[in-house]
Amino acid sequence: MISVFKQMLLGFLLMISICSSCQTKESDAEMKPAFNPEKILIVYLTRTNNTKVIAEIIHENVGGTLMALELKTPYPEDYKAIVAQVVKENDTDFMPPLKTQIENIKNYEVVFVGFPTWDMQLPPPMKSFLNQYDLSGKTVIPFNTNGGYGTGSSFETVKELCRNSRVLNGFSIKGGVERDGIYFVMKGEKEMQAKEEVQKWLKKINMIK
Repeated sequence: MISVFKQMLLGFLLMISICSSCQTKESDAEMKPAFNPEKILIVYLTRTNNTKVIAEIIHENVGGTLMALELKTPYPEDYKAIVAQVVKENDTDFMPPLKTQIENIKNYEVVFVGFPTWDMQLPPPMKSFLNQYDLSGKTVIPFNTNGGYGTGSSFETVKELCRNSRVLNGFSIKGGVERDGIYFVMKGEKEMQAKEEVQKWLKKINMIK
């Protein structure tokens, strides 16, 4: 009788050990990044350099290829002039031609797209990018900097333009306010805060390196 009891006890302990091992493996799998860094592309549009800083922080954490989005004809330097031009482009659905060209877009599985909020919308150059390149089947991850007014309709527009992609929850943070002449604020304590917030977001979407 005692022998039978010992066998049952050993069997029970063995089951617990196996279950525990399986849970650990599942937990480890969940913690590992879902994508190879070589398959990650980080494309960003910047004017005040705040979006560039966030793009660089993402790059530090996930690796991949970092690429600035440039236009064939750059926007004017004057703030009022660029606002007027962007409003007109949005009203007419104009998409400015891009100087930046990506020949091997098919090699990437994850595409981060970073941009400021302009006219409470997705900037026309980013619309150009999302229309020019086929991101079907890829994971698209938006990130944004703004002057304190939020993302507007930009994240929704990314989803609309990437209907055949898997669009993850985006990241947004307050940056410079060009209207007030504040071009760059992502430095010092603000940059450290941004790094912490970006890392929390990347962990949440399982993209941390």
